[in-house]
Amino acid sequence: MLSEPRSGRLAAWGNALLAGLVSPDDAVLEIVGADAVHRVEGLPGESAPVGLTLALGRLRTLGVSGLRVALPAPGHPLGLSGPPDFNARAMDAEEAVICHGSALGLVPEVYEAGPDGDVHVEVVWHCLAVREAPPADVPSLGEAERELAEALRDATAVLARLDVAGSGPVAEAAIDAYRARAERGREVLAPGYPPRAVRVLELAQRVGLLLSLAHENGHGGAVSSAEMGARAEALRPVERVARRAQVAAYNSVVEERERGVR
Repeated sequence: MLSEPRSGRLAAWGNALLAGLVSPDDAVLEIVGADAVHRVEGLPGESAPVGLTLALGRLRTLGVSGLRVALPAPGHPLGLSGPPDFNARAMDAEEAVICHGSALGLVPEVYEAGPDGDVHVEVVWHCLAVREAPPADVPSLGEAERELAEALRDATAVLARLDVAGSGPVAEAAIDAYRARAERGREVLAPGYPPRAVRVLELAQRVGLLLSLAHENGHGGAVSSAEMGARAEALRPVERVARRAQVAAYNSVVEERERGVR
């Protein structure tokens, strides 16, 4: 949850490019990030994989006016609308991008090679047909913000009581590292996103930090089976809410455009 999903980078910077707010080179640079290269396979009109610059231009000519994110998990097809074969691929990858304005979707497949410390990462985005229907279970920004605040409050109380989330030097170092990144003013979303979307995504990332610390600390002070069950029960809905909030933030530009806000 701490790391930005590749689908989020593709949607955010792809939307900025489609809106004319960034250049193709800048958009591709941000989308690729620390990876070596991204290619798109199965793009209509192309018989072989193509680079991101060409792919984004081709999507525009195919009528794509925006990009949405899906972050599904078992039992929760968040952001998906079908068909089953696309949903299955997206579920395996735990993420996907859905094109607005054309019945296409993109699912990443990641290839890694090389020794530890010098891993070469290539990403192939598989372009597939999707069903033109409302995405599953995507909240508005307002709903996501309220859900996050409530879930964070409830989970923090339970995890603090069970002594699993925020004690010890490892937890303190992780929190300090997060604060240092935030203070450097890193760009959470691409140009063109409303301030509320940035706020919601930042809060979702803070929730992700809490979840990561809870998982990394093992069972912490939860020594009985009842306490361990309470810990797992506290984390499960928070993870779901944090994913919903991420999707709401990344998709907010397209959602606002559909409502005529922009």
